Amino acid sequence: MALSRIWSAFIITAILVALYKCLFLGDSEIFSWMVIGKADDFANPLKVDGIIPTCKNAIDLAINLIGVMSFFMGLMQIAEQAGGIRFMSKAIAPFFTKLFPEVPKGHPAMGYMMMNFSANLLGLDNAATPFGIKTMESLQEINPEKNTASNAQIMFLCLHAAGLTLIPVSIIAARASLKSSNPTDIFVPCMIATFVATLAAMLFVAIKQKINLFQPTILVWIVGLSTAIGALVWYLTTLNATQLQNFSKLLSNGLILFIVFAIIVGGLYKKINLFEAFVDGAKGGFETAIKIIPYLVGMLVAISLLRSSGTFEVIIHSLKQIGTFFGADTRFVDGIPTALIKPLSGGGARGMMIDTMKTYGADSFAGRLACILQGSSDTTFYVVSVYFGAISIKNTRYSIAVMLLADLIGIITSVLLCYLFFGK
Repeated sequence: MALSRIWSAFIITAILVALYKCLFLGDSEIFSWMVIGKADDFANPLKVDGIIPTCKNAIDLAINLIGVMSFFMGLMQIAEQAGGIRFMSKAIAPFFTKLFPEVPKGHPAMGYMMMNFSANLLGLDNAATPFGIKTMESLQEINPEKNTASNAQIMFLCLHAAGLTLIPVSIIAARASLKSSNPTDIFVPCMIATFVATLAAMLFVAIKQKINLFQPTILVWIVGLSTAIGALVWYLTTLNATQLQNFSKLLSNGLILFIVFAIIVGGLYKKINLFEAFVDGAKGGFETAIKIIPYLVGMLVAISLLRSSGTFEVIIHSLKQIGTFFGADTRFVDGIPTALIKPLSGGGARGMMIDTMKTYGADSFAGRLACILQGSSDTTFYVVSVYFGAISIKNTRYSIAVMLLADLIGIITSVLLCYLFFGK
């Protein structure tokens, strides 16, 4: 129900803003841009696709997912039959059974979660999506109300949507391409912001589900993970931009190949029919990618309307006026568009980040803030559409509210960190 109301609000707000601009500001072309406009059209003022191109983009996105989904779900089928998923589930059971009390100890979903969180941490979006969908499907098997999100699904998805990522490689690469004097200077603020957002998501869900985060087991795991991540971050800060990108590529791509190697060797050891198991799993990946198309089309069209109507420009202008009225430092406002678009569109937010750096400079306050905001969260509404859509969940309960609240914490933290690191 919450998703339905938000979706409706996006569309209604966009059309009302467009109507106002047409009637009172004389923008007679706005309706055309909203329906048939193309982002690559030189004359398009906002460089955003309209309804018709967006529908095509949604289909293209789903089709592009088919190959990746099929490959990784095929591998996971081998891993499951070989006992690898259950082995991982048992290894992390002491922590996850406290954080996900409704999931039976050693349940395969825990292993899938671990793979999803690991892929997210390394910025492997293509791998994280099939691992995440497999997690949701596994949790759906023990969900007593098939149309309603379970507590475990909400906790998992809120942690996933917080977007904890270790190395923001694409952001550093974009800064380097725009001649930043120090492309990696946003690395530590990005890491802190996304870590705070993840902890906030965990805290909010734990409060709602009455989970005691001060249990010794949970505290030991959180402190241990924080220490390990902190040590790795310290090491990474000693590397320059080129070294950091090379290390990230080696670590992330090497991990993917190691997972493939380990699964195949494990399957051979267990003497299972590897290719047959792979094909069976891959079929599920194809079916899932097709299943999410209606959800993608609906959400992406609503987001397109919101962007092409100029609603974000109205919000930004209002924020700047309010800040000026109260005599506040309004430098942060120029970087905020990235934060507003990020929950709606990853590609759109990346484009806005690059545009901000081109407009104000890669090493400007606004440019750096846009980069930190880009790395502090995930695309909330895309995550909701794909993951809940894959298992046909209708009632998302409080999940969207928690995700957006965690996004807000990430935004506030990013702004504060930007003033702390680069405000002088």
